[in-house]
Amino acid sequence: MLLAANFPDGSGYVLAAYLVFFALLLIYLGITVYRMLGLEKRLTTLSEELDRAEGRTAAPPLAEPVADTPKDKIL
Repeated sequence: MLLAANFPDGSGYVLAAYLVFFALLLIYLGITVYRMLGLEKRLTTLSEELDRAEGRTAAPPLAEPVADTPKDKIL
């Protein structure tokens, strides 16, 4: 390590340890992102298959809109 020779008192080992840790962190994050993208693709495919099996063409809205009600009728 050329950079390690420029640091006094052997602190190049500390720099090397930080670089290895950073590299491992980037690898871990890359694997996690790759797995999440695969999971999203599988969920989308499963949802489409379920819609076809139930005969739906479009997904229904998640929640029905709530009409405005007077505040005294809420309770």
